Amino acid sequence: MRVGYKLFAEGYGPREIVEQAVRAERAGFDFVEISDHFHPWLFSHGHSGFVWSMLAAIAERTERIEIVTGVTCPFIRVHPAIVAQAAATTALLSDGRFTLGVGSGERLNEHVVGKGWPDVTTRHEMLRESIEIMRLLWSGGYHSYKGEHLTLEDARVFDLPERPPRVIVAASGSRSARLAARYGDGLFGTEPKVALTETYRGQGGDGPCFGEVPLAWAADDGSALESARELFRFALTGWKVQSELPNPVNFEAATSLISREAMADVFGYGPDPERHLEVARSFVSAGFDHLALINAGPDPEGFFEFFENELAGPIRGMTRTPVGV
Repeated sequence: MRVGYKLFAEGYGPREIVEQAVRAERAGFDFVEISDHFHPWLFSHGHSGFVWSMLAAIAERTERIEIVTGVTCPFIRVHPAIVAQAAATTALLSDGRFTLGVGSGERLNEHVVGKGWPDVTTRHEMLRESIEIMRLLWSGGYHSYKGEHLTLEDARVFDLPERPPRVIVAASGSRSARLAARYGDGLFGTEPKVALTETYRGQGGDGPCFGEVPLAWAADDGSALESARELFRFALTGWKVQSELPNPVNFEAATSLISREAMADVFGYGPDPERHLEVARSFVSAGFDHLALINAGPDPEGFFEFFENELAGPIRGMTRTPVGV
């Protein structure tokens, strides 16, 4: 079991994100995972730094910890050729510690360049073409590509790592899980749904399965739940909403009635380690073997200490219990 820390780039400024990555390495995490957004989810978040600048700084400030995007949309806002170059450079700066998580994106971030927002089938096709383009460029030499949606013309990435970055594909349903199995090196999910990992494995996927584990540590339950609501209530809207709303103010409106009690149904919260471990177990039981721990609580340093003292050993010792046992 590998355990990571979610760097919430919408809730903290770029310098703080880099410092949290350094602290995560000291706390013993195996990897940090960071989102790639143009806008924050909620207007009240107030941050959304450029991910590739933060990744470069993290690579230089750390020595051991692996670095993962969770996740990059490699089309519309940014062409896959640019993502391929950025990922290759990040892999070099981190001495091979970089993994590229990719997904079909959200309107929230991609509409800003004025190219429209395709339907989900088209987005999956564009994601497949993007992965093909990136792998071409990572193979060395000059390449051209003409797909149904994307084109590459006489392009070459000159600075390449010895090994191309792994490509972990985000999935929310069976179609994207099959795409991950066929074109990716692993699966990325945000819900403990056994159907995702079983579809991925059943279609021949044999890579790691990354899952985001929603936690909120604080010294008391009320503070933890209030912070979870303030920072992460957008997550309760479901993927069909998350992928379609265009701006942070829309998420503010859509989530205004979500209560602290609703957050308690999803998050491990407060000072009791067992609540947090129960949520982590749900992901392990669903087949995830790389757990990115979210801290939606108000105190990052308190969470790091809580992880070191209460969570690290028990989570690393978790193994999947087969369904029905």
